[in-house]
Amino acid sequence: MTGPATRTAVVTGGASGIGAGIVARLAKDGCNVAALDLNPPAEGFGVTADVTDRDAVDAALAAVREKFGPVTILVNGAGLDGHRKFHNITFEKWSRVIDVNLNGVFHLTQAVLPDMIEAGWGRIVNISSSSTHSGQPYMAHYVAAKSAVNGLTKSLALEYGPAGITVNAIPPGFVDTPMLRKTEARGLLGGTVEEHAQRTPVRRAGRPDDIAATVSFLASEEASYITGQIIGVNGGRNT
Repeated sequence: MTGPATRTAVVTGGASGIGAGIVARLAKDGCNVAALDLNPPAEGFGVTADVTDRDAVDAALAAVREKFGPVTILVNGAGLDGHRKFHNITFEKWSRVIDVNLNGVFHLTQAVLPDMIEAGWGRIVNISSSSTHSGQPYMAHYVAAKSAVNGLTKSLALEYGPAGITVNAIPPGFVDTPMLRKTEARGLLGGTVEEHAQRTPVRRAGRPDDIAATVSFLASEEASYITGQIIGVNGGRNT
């Protein structure tokens, strides 16, 4: 994508892990990419914002538009996990996980839709979780939020397809990121990353590049007939 056809993409949670991989891939594809994060990366174009704060989101997007123009690709990758028995989850903790993982998607999507509607073209990719397939003990708040993201994806696809906007979700499965390693270090993974990799059909953990490649395709012209889909990228762990 070059010249007038260059697309502007915003990736939330774009400073590390899966988000950073997506930022790098979309930039390689020729997009103007802005990483929106609480702690933006030093390289590339980053903007600081808490996805749960609508005023901060609007200010960040204004900065993106000033530099690159209208936003026509959005990747909702910001996330917050949690590990606690359900009866010990306070409503405050529950609300915070829901706020980041679900309400953040609401704020960003609603804020960029006018750009996409005016352009008659848009790509929204929501990063959910493979835990929405099978559930996950001690992560009820996280699974509930990510499951809602999948449902929201389907509804938005139906609503905005006529406007030239596709909306899809990717529920990653077992991707080697700082968040996963943190979970491993706390003894909450049920084994090591390497042990889980050997129980994965393709015999390895996922990489951020695996998710980024799928985002790249869904954001392309070639994917214009794909919308409302939940596309698992998980090495066969969930089928």
